[in-house]
Amino acid sequence: MNIHEYQAKQILSRYGINIPKGGIAYTPGEAKRVAQRVSPHGPWMMKAQIQSGARAEGRFLEKRAGKQGGIRFLTGRKDVFEEAQKMLGATLVTKQTGAKGKLVSKIYIEEYFPTEKTFYASLVIDRMIPCVTLLMTTSTTNMVDLAVNNPDKILRINLGLNDKINADQLSRIMSFLRLDENCRKNLKKFINGMHQAFMDLDAIMMEINPVGVGRHGELVALDAKISFDDNALFRHPDIVQLHDDYEDDDRTLKAAKYGFQYQEFDDGSIGCIVNGDGIALTIADMLHNRTEQMACFLNVKGGVDKDKISAGIKIIMTNPRVEGILINILGGFLRCNLVADGIIAATSEVGLNVPLVVRFEGTNKDEALEILNNSGLPIIVADSMEDGVEKLLKAMEESD
Repeated sequence: MNIHEYQAKQILSRYGINIPKGGIAYTPGEAKRVAQRVSPHGPWMMKAQIQSGARAEGRFLEKRAGKQGGIRFLTGRKDVFEEAQKMLGATLVTKQTGAKGKLVSKIYIEEYFPTEKTFYASLVIDRMIPCVTLLMTTSTTNMVDLAVNNPDKILRINLGLNDKINADQLSRIMSFLRLDENCRKNLKKFINGMHQAFMDLDAIMMEINPVGVGRHGELVALDAKISFDDNALFRHPDIVQLHDDYEDDDRTLKAAKYGFQYQEFDDGSIGCIVNGDGIALTIADMLHNRTEQMACFLNVKGGVDKDKISAGIKIIMTNPRVEGILINILGGFLRCNLVADGIIAATSEVGLNVPLVVRFEGTNKDEALEILNNSGLPIIVADSMEDGVEKLLKAMEESD
């Protein structure tokens, strides 16, 4: 689960991390009042609150919003009102939103914090080790490109689950970021605050980009992003309340209603139904190697019945971009025959107008295959994941 910048900053501030004084606004008039409250004479930063990175470099679809991106530097209260009018109700397109962009329904106004320098800081889970890893770099743009093309410019520090950062690690960071000695105490507090929040709240990613360094060595989170582990949200009802339904499309909301995870991508024409993120990633790699792309995937879980499975399958079947469907289920707690029943129920309601390939393995596999064979539907059965990908691509080619 993701949250907005202003929500992430409020959380970080509870863990001793400095943030600029700010407030949320839903109307131009409210934006002007917030600006007056947080910094009577300005200047201010105005930020579109959509869950996407690269907002500053983004563009609005509507001409009335102007040519600037979703983050703007303002010096007068009149400017605050006018720029809020431009942003609110307009559609911001970034590298992460896709061409359709996201509607800006609220903006964040905060006091401007002058910086001597900036740097990037994030915490992620390195699943290969596994451990929580601190990533830091002096660059604050194009982090993906930097990781791929210049990984030596990113400092990686592996942290213990309960240990605070030690003196040697702190010295490495100070040297790497070329920070003055007057930053040492503040940096230690900053990193320990990030780490404590990360662990307490079952986060899977925390990013502060940029961290601003003030004239006296103070550190301030000028932006913030936090993603939480969906499987641990039952422990954090206060975090669940921060979820913004308006950030999710109808299919995502429907999937969540049944306890499923649904994800759409900008390109691709293939829909996948799996029971495990690893399966989805493997299929995505197989498709990529064949110059094809996944349009969306639905991750179903155990503990469901035929009706829920059917509802989930209909989410994929009714996506207009999907030209072929691959269902790959490794039956354990989730029985294959339940999925087969769900397939039949879904197709009887919405029809089957695109090639559908199914691969079952595990609990009640034979019963599931018998259900499909007796259905009379043109469902293609595969013996393996790779066989499923090959058969689907062939069927899609023949149906053109």
